[in-house]
Amino acid sequence: QFIVDMVNPQLGEKIGDPACGTGGFFVFSIEHLRKQVNNIDERKTLQETITGTELKPLPFMLGVINLITHDIEVPQIVNTDALSRELTSIKQKDKVDIILANPPFGGVVGDGMETNFPLNYRTKESADLFLILFIQLLKNGGRAGIVLPDGSLTGDGVKQRVRQKLLEDCNVHTIVRLPQSVFAPYATVNTNLLFFEKGKSTKEIWYYEHTLPEGAKAYSKTKPIRLEEFEPLKQWWQNRIESEVSWKVSIDTIKERGYDLDIKNPNKKVEEVVYD
Repeated sequence: QFIVDMVNPQLGEKIGDPACGTGGFFVFSIEHLRKQVNNIDERKTLQETITGTELKPLPFMLGVINLITHDIEVPQIVNTDALSRELTSIKQKDKVDIILANPPFGGVVGDGMETNFPLNYRTKESADLFLILFIQLLKNGGRAGIVLPDGSLTGDGVKQRVRQKLLEDCNVHTIVRLPQSVFAPYATVNTNLLFFEKGKSTKEIWYYEHTLPEGAKAYSKTKPIRLEEFEPLKQWWQNRIESEVSWKVSIDTIKERGYDLDIKNPNKKVEEVVYD
């Protein structure tokens, strides 16, 4: 919900999620766009807005059902691996205005899938290949809000080249650093929300560290992250200033770091432990 709110899709913009799972991003997008629908033609536009792919049969089936129950009569979701088509075969007509995605990470892609990508971006790490795919799928001026693990923000070799391409082809304006347990118990790695726009290169990145609610040690299946926790971040989004939880990093600093985006909060107050 938060990602959809911040990317703010408009009726008529095409939305894509190449790893759509059960269609969570689509459902929130439909609810968001429904407020903009005033007549039959606009309802037809909404029907044609959403496109996605999902490899696993069960999430794919649930995604189709999810869209049908949200008034999408013919869901445009395909049961296939989005990484299985050659990157160069993606033409202008295939491109979308908005990408909202939580791609699989930590996984190894299927045999030979990486050969669909240019030589200098070939890797077995699914999140990195999906990132290259997202850049290719976005129209110029297109916007994206995606989830990426810490592992995609750092590392050299292919990982570094993927990040360099992202920063050169897109304006990565915001990275929200999430606490470790947001996706527990499914994934225990630290994750981030990346927001970017294609067509302009990055000049600076704003970081925001989302912290656990007061007194909480971790999120869990029974105590998940809640939308209202994002309220301070939404208010900051409109009026950005440096604080204990937010900081700004210039592209020059990022280049010096070898395009490493795993930048810790420099403004965090460290509690001093006094020993007698």
